[in-house]
Amino acid sequence: MPGPEGRALLWRRWVASQFRLSAAIDRRLVAAPDCHDAFAHFRQLVLSELRDGMTAYDIGGGRSPFLSPAARAEKKLCVVGLDVDTKELAAAPAGAYDRMIAADLTQYRGSGDADLVICHTVLEHVSDAQAALRGIASALCAGGRALIFVPCATSTFARLNRVVPEPLKRRLLDMVWPDDHDHNGFPARYDRCTPSRMAAAATAAGLEVEQVTAYFLSYYFYACAPLHAAWRLGANIRRRWRGDEAAEYFCLVARRAARAPRSAAPP
Repeated sequence: MPGPEGRALLWRRWVASQFRLSAAIDRRLVAAPDCHDAFAHFRQLVLSELRDGMTAYDIGGGRSPFLSPAARAEKKLCVVGLDVDTKELAAAPAGAYDRMIAADLTQYRGSGDADLVICHTVLEHVSDAQAALRGIASALCAGGRALIFVPCATSTFARLNRVVPEPLKRRLLDMVWPDDHDHNGFPARYDRCTPSRMAAAATAAGLEVEQVTAYFLSYYFYACAPLHAAWRLGANIRRRWRGDEAAEYFCLVARRAARAPRSAAPP
């Protein structure tokens, strides 16, 4: 009988084998060729938006900023970390932020100095997504863009997230992704977290929605290939029925409108 370390090694090998099988299932049953890895796709989108010397707000990054200190230095960015938890901000790597703001995004009103706002897996945790979007809009300068990444409320994992008790959920997530222990299991509310409802809320908050991208790939059931296969078949059916509203995740790109020029004074 293997000891604790041996059992842990066997478990990791078994999980890895299930991940390989689940990936093979996706290659066979994926609904469409645009089934991107959502996280990688969003990161590339953010990197493509970076310009030298810009001011970027990282919303909810806390101890794990979206942009590394090296990326910040390379582009000479001014990065502002905004998080509800002071301790999370204080635990960030040295050099991650030029400035830190501890604030509830739903109540925050900014100074309009951000060229770019990055909001990655945050809005599903707030009680009022439209109020949070007003906070994001207030941080942006005229013409500034917000890149917002959100898990979709209609996804299977989101539905489970709302009903599975927090302690059990954390244990299950830690078993499969032990390296993500500090990020697993934050309570989620999923207010307005579908592509159409979030786009409508962004418009109501004063933003111009430029693009909404839906993603249909999820790794939540990769650790059990038969379960993942059942989920994949169901997900393909839901997508045919509901379109983008059946996404697993989605990305919204929105812009704060440039101020209209003042009209010339009458002669």
